[in-house]
Amino acid sequence: MNASAARNLPALLLALREEGVSGTVRVAGAPGGTLHLRDGLVGAIETPGAPTATSVLLTSGRIGDEDWLAACAAQRDADLLGERLVADGLLGAAELEVVCTAAVFDGAFALSLGAPGSWELSDPEPTLLARPGVEPRQLTDETTRRIALLIRLWGPPGELARVRPVPGVGVVEGPLSRRHEDILNQVNGRRTARDIAFALGRGLYAVMLDLIRMRTLGFLRWENPTVPGGRPSTAPRVTPGRTPAVGPPPAPSRTEPLPRRMPRGGEKGGK
Repeated sequence: MNASAARNLPALLLALREEGVSGTVRVAGAPGGTLHLRDGLVGAIETPGAPTATSVLLTSGRIGDEDWLAACAAQRDADLLGERLVADGLLGAAELEVVCTAAVFDGAFALSLGAPGSWELSDPEPTLLARPGVEPRQLTDETTRRIALLIRLWGPPGELARVRPVPGVGVVEGPLSRRHEDILNQVNGRRTARDIAFALGRGLYAVMLDLIRMRTLGFLRWENPTVPGGRPSTAPRVTPGRTPAVGPPPAPSRTEPLPRRMPRGGEKGGK
């Protein structure tokens, strides 16, 4: 497959994988983003739609700011920054691999929520990488699976990306987990799933799943966004006739009723 003849982003990534290209693919659009390739594998994705591995590590407090800056100063080549973090004992090699790989999948999912524009291939740019990287076909398959699951559980992910939940009313049954409590503390009627993901240093997809669950249990409530009315802060509208950056086109709008909120009861608890 010739990369110059690729008709969409998944096809481009497959072609670049066959050619073993190391480079940077800049994708225009909303949210748009940057994909970092090493030998055709996707090592990192940067997009305003989802936190990067760096954001996850720093925002979650897994690595302190001073330790991070010291590691960056000691290792100027960002491609080797992960090895430096492990060598300095800031986190284990397995944890680094999990965080970086998860960020790649989450970035691909975030890209799929918007309408892709043109792309441009340039030379490699140093960044914190998942090693050895993710196969493009695996990335597309997983994005497709995630979209299908969200559609089954709630509806089109693009619509879920636009909701701005507020705390539920009344009482709910059962304890509130620490993970859900952290999300509830971020909910104020203005923040979207993306905003919450960045605030907590968690993946966008994971936050979306939590929001669905919390709404079903009555912890949260929101109105369905019927008219986009302005660009959302999370995931932009999909232009008719365009396919998402990675994964299948969005499904038609949900028509069946949403899960009913259950009465609240019990006290908040930890894990």
